[in-house]
Amino acid sequence: MLAASAALAACDQQPSPPNGSTSTISEAAPAAADVPAGDALPLMVVHKSPTCGCCELWVEHVREAGFPVDVRNVQNLHPIKQRLGVPYGKGSCHTAEVAGYVIEGHVPAGDIVRLLAQRPDARGLVLPGMPLGSPGMEMPDGQTQSYTVELVTRDGTTEAFAQH
Repeated sequence: MLAASAALAACDQQPSPPNGSTSTISEAAPAAADVPAGDALPLMVVHKSPTCGCCELWVEHVREAGFPVDVRNVQNLHPIKQRLGVPYGKGSCHTAEVAGYVIEGHVPAGDIVRLLAQRPDARGLVLPGMPLGSPGMEMPDGQTQSYTVELVTRDGTTEAFAQH
């Protein structure tokens, strides 16, 4: 419970420098380096609260993976989540748009690259909540939680996409 409280409190703090810890990426999720040479990653638009520190850390994670990012600070993310079809109960603290897909929450960049390479007929990816150890949610003591990134199908249902 204490760790969960610390994780939620991170969302209200200004970002601090990364502590050097890394999150585990499933073998099925390629890194941005796995994108064929010459294939530039598309622009990602990230909608977030202006005071969310963990969102800033996630933005840095996707930038380091090679995504150009346009950050849009907003006070109310609900209309954006609704417009993009984020299923009820699958929300997190920020919502991104990339190449026609929604990316909800602290989804690892490798999973996003895999999504873009496979181009499934889907709405996008969600990582509900704020799992410890996911990109932007790294803990100083290295504590992590296992989590599942889910693919949101066109009808709004979800299925496992990657396990971390």
